[in-house]
Amino acid sequence: MQLLLIFGIVFAIAAVLFALQNNALVTVTIALWHFESTLAVVLLLAIGLGVLITGLVSTPTVLRGQWSGARLRRQVAALEKEKAALEQRVAALEAEAARKQPPQLPASAEPQRFAELKSILTGEDQAPKPPTA
Repeated sequence: MQLLLIFGIVFAIAAVLFALQNNALVTVTIALWHFESTLAVVLLLAIGLGVLITGLVSTPTVLRGQWSGARLRRQVAALEKEKAALEQRVAALEAEAARKQPPQLPASAEPQRFAELKSILTGEDQAPKPPTA
């Protein structure tokens, strides 16, 4: 903000110096209209008219950009809201799946499968076991 104020003061001083150095009278003629003033006033009016035309020409583009930005911000907000709802749904489904899953047996409580085959393959306990009735 202070930098903008400094630039404004420097621009005002430059404009005053310009006006003091260009004080010759000039006549501007446009069709039937005649205007006589100093060169500085004529140039400043031409610059002001250029700024006004530029502003009028660029206004639709600026407005379109602002509307587009606002639309995109609304779209981002809606998508973030949808994402949060989906994350909650995923958490709820994971909790439900964990609740419905049967409890896991500890590894030591798991029955020995194919114990006799394992002993045959590893060569341990070569004595045959009596068949069970």
